[in-house]
Amino acid sequence: MMSNVCRTLRHSTKMLSKFVTSRNAFSWDQRLSSMASKVRQIEERKVNVNGMDINYARVGTGDHPVLLLPGALGTIWTDFKPQIENLDVDKLVIVAWDPPGYGKSRPPDRTFSDDMFQRDAICAHNLMKTLGYERFSLIGWSDGGITSLLLASMYPESIYKMVVIGANAYIQPDEVKLYENIRDINSWSKKMSTPMIQVYGKDYFKKIWSDWVDTMQRLYKKQNGDLCKQVLSKIKCPTLIVQGAKDVLVLPEHPKYLKQNIANSKMYIFEKGSHNLHLRYPDEFNKLVLNFLLEKSKI
Repeated sequence: MMSNVCRTLRHSTKMLSKFVTSRNAFSWDQRLSSMASKVRQIEERKVNVNGMDINYARVGTGDHPVLLLPGALGTIWTDFKPQIENLDVDKLVIVAWDPPGYGKSRPPDRTFSDDMFQRDAICAHNLMKTLGYERFSLIGWSDGGITSLLLASMYPESIYKMVVIGANAYIQPDEVKLYENIRDINSWSKKMSTPMIQVYGKDYFKKIWSDWVDTMQRLYKKQNGDLCKQVLSKIKCPTLIVQGAKDVLVLPEHPKYLKQNIANSKMYIFEKGSHNLHLRYPDEFNKLVLNFLLEKSKI
């Protein structure tokens, strides 16, 4: 166990660099985003939800609405650009959001309460209702996967299907050490820190990243690491659990736990994938997800 912990901590900064670099590679070529927006007619605007101005993007003319939920500090374009620009817009309506306090969904600034994932789940559900979607599917990455699990458990009648990527229902002791190891953004390389600084500015980025680490540590102590274990049995929709075999930010036990505790679920492992597998292998991921969302047979 200790060798695994040491190996995880030793490689965490390297893997985080790859993770952030992939966000950078897919997110910061504004000319390509603009061109794709024109071709695909991507709508991006704000709408008031729960008293907050929530930024969202929408594209597609299909009859299957899908909400994309980004990870920690993530935004529409840092976390889901290859999905927004390449998923089948004739069969799907793709909606992605900046969660409250992230990206362009500010002000107000992000608050890191003990129930932040539950609050995000309620807000995401109400966003889709505001946009006119009574039922829809979910694709959630990392923290967005946790939010998706909660949303599907709270509003089972609203969800067709769900895909979670690199998600966890609880925090492991080894992961608490990993989070602390990558807290200080001043120790990050410019390649790592620049994308987030471009979104938030250095001061706000430093603050919310440290707040996020504090929150994970607090939830580990107060709730014995439980993020959403108790509600998994309430999830009724067909669920696809996607994990990278080389993910060092979410330990291999997590997808197995989700598979064991979510009825009507199945698991897919990207053997070469890390935490950001949907960004590094977008073609394979998009094909997998589209087939899952459109298949009519039960799992």
